[in-house]
Amino acid sequence: MAQETTMERRAYLAAVGAATAALAGCTSNGGSDGGNDGGNDGGSGGNDGGSQNEDTPTEDALPEKVVIGSDIPYRPFEYETAAGELKGFDVDIARSVFDEQLGVESEFEKTSFDTIIASLNQGNFRVIMSAMTITEERAEKVDFSDPYFSAYQTIIVRTGSPIDSKEDLRGKTVGVQKGTTGLAAAEELKAEFDGNLELKKYDQITGAFDALLNGQVDAVINDNTVNAEFVNNEDGARFVEGEGAAAEQGQDAPPYLTLSVENYGIAFRKDDDAFRKKVNEALAAIKESGTYDEIYAKYFSG
Repeated sequence: MAQETTMERRAYLAAVGAATAALAGCTSNGGSDGGNDGGNDGGSGGNDGGSQNEDTPTEDALPEKVVIGSDIPYRPFEYETAAGELKGFDVDIARSVFDEQLGVESEFEKTSFDTIIASLNQGNFRVIMSAMTITEERAEKVDFSDPYFSAYQTIIVRTGSPIDSKEDLRGKTVGVQKGTTGLAAAEELKAEFDGNLELKKYDQITGAFDALLNGQVDAVINDNTVNAEFVNNEDGARFVEGEGAAAEQGQDAPPYLTLSVENYGIAFRKDDDAFRKKVNEALAAIKESGTYDEIYAKYFSG
């Protein structure tokens, strides 16, 4: 926003809701990064809690248990409470899809996002559910479910920052999470600025947020919903406002600058078509029943 008083803080999450409301009841629409990227082939040691302990389904059978690789924390999609309880939009969607619709016990496994695809393909877990943006590059290594969420790459800065536009970032330092579409958006911006942009990469988005508040970076580029969660709970940060990719694509743009429009999907290994089909059917069922809307409202409304 150009001025701190342009929008009350609670309006950000309401704007997030408006931006993705078209998803409800729709099986073919939906999108840093965490949009997280996870396309690194460098491998991840993972752990022994993955697919080694699962039953491999036939065309008609389902496993008794599915282990889900996820980068935690990435609030509000997946995070732990002070008591150690796992919560989040992805967590609730997973429980509705796997446990309730398919009758398959689901378990989340913490893993680093920049090696999450390699870890999936090494068999450390069955699927990835981690606010993962569907991209052509990732689709060469994994198969995706139907989209289940839409997101935008956005810019946040400190409350008193003079940065009020994308162009104001020229010559500045931007914090991003490794392996995410937020990083990809920042790299595109750096190329647009002929290299006149410094990028600082963090293992988790919380590191970038801390760096912003501590003055170690001038801005953070990341998914709108995760940025909104931070902005609405932190007096020292705000969105950069303006029109962008969403408006250019004719969408009902949120009241802050959007660098890209993205869809999230559940990622599967390339040989898991039968299971992926059943998951798509379950996703469609929770949208049709209204369960998706209830979960969405829990995390993104008001």
